Amino acid sequence: MVAVKRFHLIFPEDFQERICNKKKRMSANGTDNSSSKKPPSPSPLRFSKFFQSNMRILVTGGAGFIGSHLVDKLMENEKNEVIVADNYFTGTKENLKKWIGHPRFELIRHDVTEPLLVEVDRIYHLACPASPIFYKYNPVKTIKTNVIGTLNMLGLAKRVGARILLTSTSEVYGDPLEHPQKESYWGNVNPIGVRSCYDEGKRVAETLMFDYHRQHGIEIRIARIFNTYGPRMNIDDGRVVSNFIAQALRNEPLTVQLPGTQTRSFCYVSDMVDGLIRLMEGENTGPINIGNPGEFTMIELAEAVKENPEVKISMVENTPDDPRQRKPDITKAKELLGWEPKVKLRDGLPLMEEDFRLRLGVPRS
Repeated sequence: MVAVKRFHLIFPEDFQERICNKKKRMSANGTDNSSSKKPPSPSPLRFSKFFQSNMRILVTGGAGFIGSHLVDKLMENEKNEVIVADNYFTGTKENLKKWIGHPRFELIRHDVTEPLLVEVDRIYHLACPASPIFYKYNPVKTIKTNVIGTLNMLGLAKRVGARILLTSTSEVYGDPLEHPQKESYWGNVNPIGVRSCYDEGKRVAETLMFDYHRQHGIEIRIARIFNTYGPRMNIDDGRVVSNFIAQALRNEPLTVQLPGTQTRSFCYVSDMVDGLIRLMEGENTGPINIGNPGEFTMIELAEAVKENPEVKISMVENTPDDPRQRKPDITKAKELLGWEPKVKLRDGLPLMEEDFRLRLGVPRS
């Protein structure tokens, strides 16, 4: 007779106790905010007695509109070394020309859908086309950037122990049934619409951020940014403020999508950058709304932009899945970050208009 060996699974004596402790750590929303494993330290020099290394910061999408303004602010601190990774799909080197050649600045032509091997302490992950014209032009590329690009940046953060901030979007709320939108609102998003590559892509990116945080202990920050405007926006990029200003400077009719009563809230770029840095250096994971709660209809915005009374307003058909209203509840930003916007729309529009005048070569009348 052949002897049959019996195998028994041996559990540690404190197995049940560990399970119970884990259950106790579960937060009210059913997530485990603890981590059994801490990420590695970014650099041994962080704890050096005699030498403090510079803070090395990676900004993906740093050649874009918001990214380049963020780089400007980060470079003001002489203890920061900034690396920008951008594939120039919507960004341009022109936005960073003042820093090219600076000893604390490095520019890399790189697509975040491919792995990036650098040693950094902070990652601002902004890479993604944010204008409907661009993300609808290549929706597959857009969702790959949101999903694969975020996975690659999280993998980098895990490897080097960096803190990572994701710029998510108010579009995660879709066409909201709640107004204004709080961070606790789960949204009303069409998963198969023409905007879904961006909306759902950012929702998946947020999921990945929290899964890496819970499973690997990665330090994460999530900002849900609302409509932002200012100098360096792409001219005619499909977003309403840049379209209106460019059309007004050319004495063209301002094209307002029907019905014209849909609302947006507009945050000036310097306020947005301040909010992102406060979130990164604070102690809260987010998500936190960063935006200006001042709410305007599209017709009100068009009237504010046009300075020539002869410029007409033309009503055109709306695009599919265009949200009817958008206004952030910034209570968390005020309480947790001590942040609120300072620049009013009437003060920010002339600054953006002047930038557009220079780029379009339109003299002031």
